[in-house]
Amino acid sequence: MNPEERVNREDRAGAVDPGDPVVARDQAAAAAAGRGLRIAELRTIAEFARVVRLFDGIWHPEPWNPPITAELMRALTHAGGYVAGAFDGAELVGAGVAFLAAPAGRALHSHVTGAVRPGAGFALKLHQRAWALERGLSRITWTFDPLVRRNAHFNLAKLAALPEEYLPDFYGPMGDAVNAGDESDRLLAVWRLDDPRVARACDGLPYRPAGADGAVAALAERDGRPVALGTDAPAVLVAVPADVESLRLAAPETAKAWRHAVRDVLGGLMAEGRPVTGFAGGCYVVGRRYPTAG
Repeated sequence: MNPEERVNREDRAGAVDPGDPVVARDQAAAAAAGRGLRIAELRTIAEFARVVRLFDGIWHPEPWNPPITAELMRALTHAGGYVAGAFDGAELVGAGVAFLAAPAGRALHSHVTGAVRPGAGFALKLHQRAWALERGLSRITWTFDPLVRRNAHFNLAKLAALPEEYLPDFYGPMGDAVNAGDESDRLLAVWRLDDPRVARACDGLPYRPAGADGAVAALAERDGRPVALGTDAPAVLVAVPADVESLRLAAPETAKAWRHAVRDVLGGLMAEGRPVTGFAGGCYVVGRRYPTAG
């Protein structure tokens, strides 16, 4: 989209509509082109088999625990779901799979996204957002491990999604090289596609919550281990380890301690109705309790 076309799509207030699917498609195209990538929807069994091989190389799953199968991707796309790949030339370097979710006509759930090239994950998510907006959907949800710092930064800062639910041991035991030996706690991320913060993030402006600078630590790291600090401050920080995947291999008991500490502190705060407002400096930022109706 050229600048004149973008100006012509401004609303009456003089600002670009953050949920405009044409602008979203333009943002997605720019993200892909900036990394020399091409994003395309996938539709054939041969293409889905390539996705399976890509994901096998990322997660190294046990045969009984694949992230997705070619047959299921075939069924999902036939039923109106989303499967797309990121290509560097002819090489598949990333893929995402999502299905329509409740509430009907408003949401898409992204089941799995994996990439092996810098920028491919971001380009895929922006393509997914544009795809959803073009179909009248207003949000995308997905789950992620709250202990994986780079994923928390990607989801909450680069994409400006926000977690809305803590899900203890969501998938049960997982047989792959990344998750084996750990409990599968997850955060449910909600990406509100027409939020101005999201639109700015898709233009390359990461989101930083306003309360991060004055927040008080509720869970901190000392000598590599988690330390819970009792506080009822208006804004609090919940730390996560720098690299939990390496920690699982080198010090599994410490990794387990982090799992339970984050579950207790972050999960506990969310259960009390305190919202996660973002991620900054390796910590979740948690705000004041939502007001209760009375």
